[in-house]
Amino acid sequence: MSKIAFMFPGQGAQKAGMGQDFYEQSETARQIIDKASELLNIDMRALCFEENDRLDQTEYTQAALVTVCMAMEKVLEERGLKADVTAGLSLGEYCAIAAAGGMSVDDAVTTVRKRGILMQNAVPGGKGSMAAVLGMTGEKIEEIIAEIDGASVANYNCPGQIVITGWKESVEKASDALKEAGAKRVMPLNVSGPFHSPMLQDAGKELGKVLDSIEVSPLLIPYVTNVTGEYVRDIEETKELLARQVASSVRWQQSVENMIADGVDTFVEIGPGRTLAGFMKKINRDVKVYNVACWEDVDKVVNELC
Repeated sequence: MSKIAFMFPGQGAQKAGMGQDFYEQSETARQIIDKASELLNIDMRALCFEENDRLDQTEYTQAALVTVCMAMEKVLEERGLKADVTAGLSLGEYCAIAAAGGMSVDDAVTTVRKRGILMQNAVPGGKGSMAAVLGMTGEKIEEIIAEIDGASVANYNCPGQIVITGWKESVEKASDALKEAGAKRVMPLNVSGPFHSPMLQDAGKELGKVLDSIEVSPLLIPYVTNVTGEYVRDIEETKELLARQVASSVRWQQSVENMIADGVDTFVEIGPGRTLAGFMKKINRDVKVYNVACWEDVDKVVNELC
């Protein structure tokens, strides 16, 4: 019996025009996007569908991406496609929890709006940075940057692609050390802050207060948390994990490997782009991977999997 996982991308997948075809074709998607506009007092259609500067600003990106991904996911559900487990990369974990029945779409959207503001304001501009390290194991990277105060691993994306984070000077120093140690490439990332670093611990505490006011529900299916890469079956763990997630490493590779070990052989990436599908090629080429990024993808994926 095939097991299906829904997976949701994180910040960086956003692009102008995302979700517009779903808005035009589906009443369900239209309701979700219009409700998000109402809840946040933001014109979500203008933010997501039109070229603009705000879409790449963390405080807007997070709410926009979650809104669009959930609109897409609800259309798939409506068409009869169900997941056995869900997972999301960083921001995408909120979609994973909502898709697993743990929180409402409305609460996911309003929470990530506040999360985005907290993360954007956590560190003064220019003080922190991130860099992608290619061609080196996570263990080797950990060993090298352990000697550099203020640098840590942000993302374990897939074999050969790890992201480091921290104070700008620390990340620069770590980048030089990693190149000297044999990293194929170390590329600075165009981000507005040192995400998933201890520098965001205070933002995590403030997010915890926001999460305290959110109503959660028993999970209908498990989801996988970024913090440990393990299955979560008890919703009571969720708020603490989400508060910790902001300042802890994203264990995406471990998350995928644990789902595969549990028998998941089919992964559906829901949202703009193909970032997670790209990671999957390096994690395990034996599983099936589908993308739902535009309206045309819906029929193709539903027809094959339902």
